[in-house]
Order: sequence, then C-alpha cells, then structure tokens
Amino acid sequence: MGVPGRPENALFFVGSLFAHETIFDAAIDELKVVFGPILFISDACPWDASDYYQEELGSPLLRRFAFFSDVADTAGLVRAKHSVSRIEDRLSCNGKRRINLDPGYLTLAKVVLASWKNYSHRICLGSGVYAELELFCEDGCFKPLPYTYRDYRDSRSIRMFNSARAGLKKILKARQALPIPKKDSSIPDHQGENLLS
Repeated sequence: MGVPGRPENALFFVGSLFAHETIFDAAIDELKVVFGPILFISDACPWDASDYYQEELGSPLLRRFAFFSDVADTAGLVRAKHSVSRIEDRLSCNGKRRINLDPGYLTLAKVVLASWKNYSHRICLGSGVYAELELFCEDGCFKPLPYTYRDYRDSRSIRMFNSARAGLKKILKARQALPIPKKDSSIPDHQGENLLS
C-alpha cells in the first residue's frame, strides 16, 4: 500500500487587476491577514489582455502581483481562493467588484493558479475550486504551456516568477540550515482569516 507524501513547499501569491491604486492598497492590508508578510510586490503595469473586466473594474486597468514570504504547503489553495473572494466582496461597491484577485502558488517546479471555472486542462480540488498549471520549470527557468495566459507567458512575468523561485530556494535553504519544528498545517499561523493554519 502506498504512503501519502507531504505536499510541496510553496510561496503563495495573488495577482490583481484594478483601476485605482487605493483599492489595491486596501486589498494588500487584507491579504496580509490571510497570507502573512509580503516578500515582494511587482510594479504596476498596464493590462490590456482583454476588455472583459473593464465595465466592472473600470479603466485603464493595472496588473500587480504580491508574493508572500511564509512557506506553506500547496493544500491551502482552495482556502486561498475562497478567502480572496471574500476580500473582493468586502471591497466591492454597489454590487460591483473594484479589484480582481487571483491566488496561486509557486514551487521550485511549477506555478499554479486557482480558478472558479472548469475547463479541459483544469483539475477540480474541491469546494468549486480548480487548479491550472501556468508555468513549469525546466533547466532552472519557468516556461509556459500552450494554454498559459498571455500575461503569465510574457518575458516580464517569466523574470518575475523566476525571481520569486530564487527567493523560495533561499528560504528553503535557510530552513534546512536552521531546522524549525514543523507544524501539521497548510497555511501560515497568522491572526484572523489565515490560510495556513
């Protein structure tokens, strides 16, 4: 009989789309309660991959990513998706979202994004959440797949995810050098609505 393996160590991240920096700042405050301390936040870049969100979120749209420094196992992705959805709802106005938040995680081998939508290349994790592999690592560098979103496959995004991967490697190396007692958890132990407890 097989023995279940422990999920991979991962850095969680949240991709965001918004029209006003003030709503992004408000979202970051709430995201830190869920995911813990910030590792880094990408610069704001214009986003024109689609006009799908403009009526709801406004325009012109900006894209930013926030990466969180607490290493957690990948089992927290379902709760992460539900948590950011509640944040979107709390920050909405007159029934319309003002920010779109998409959680995912990065391991040394891959970048995975959560979605509410089923599709042929997505795997159901439960509770209405699907996982989509966006990037895979080959020869130390992330690479896209045929279905990878356009804004995840561009060179700027690849550099960003490679940088986050290097950060994860440093964190994992430091943890090996100075062992920390492991807790049986899938999300960091922060106050409030947290992911990894």
